[in-house]
Amino acid sequence: MTEVSGDPFLVLGLPPEADLSDDDVRAAWRRIAAATHPDRDDGGDPARFGAAAAAYAALRTSFGRGEALADLGFRGGAGPRGRGGRGGRGGRGGRGGAVRGRPGVLAIRVLLATAVSAGAFAVAGWTPASLGVLAGALTWLVVTGRHDLTRIRRD
Repeated sequence: MTEVSGDPFLVLGLPPEADLSDDDVRAAWRRIAAATHPDRDDGGDPARFGAAAAAYAALRTSFGRGEALADLGFRGGAGPRGRGGRGGRGGRGGRGGAVRGRPGVLAIRVLLATAVSAGAFAVAGWTPASLGVLAGALTWLVVTGRHDLTRIRRD
């Protein structure tokens, strides 16, 4: 499946809102899939179908819609931050590549992962189980902290 290269809401013809239901996203996907499927008699539009499939995969759950809104620079469905709807610094004329996110939250996550790992090593020593806890803590840190220090993309 292809990666969504832009706004998945735009690909499916949906407004970028946090209160979209699963049924809204599913209906938009089905409408586009029916019109662009490669198995149609006219050959469909495989590129648009692939883009719509990737957008649906990104937006099919409320968590995915929240992630997509965060990537687009929206806060909790309250609307765009700053000018241009692309986050505070990433709009036209802004500083490209500016860091956005929450460095303080990332620091707390790092401290929490360090404390959990240190606790595991203090209790069990250097055992495979302690190394597993360390690997789990690092994985949690990477997965949950990936949006805390992201670069704004210039389209």
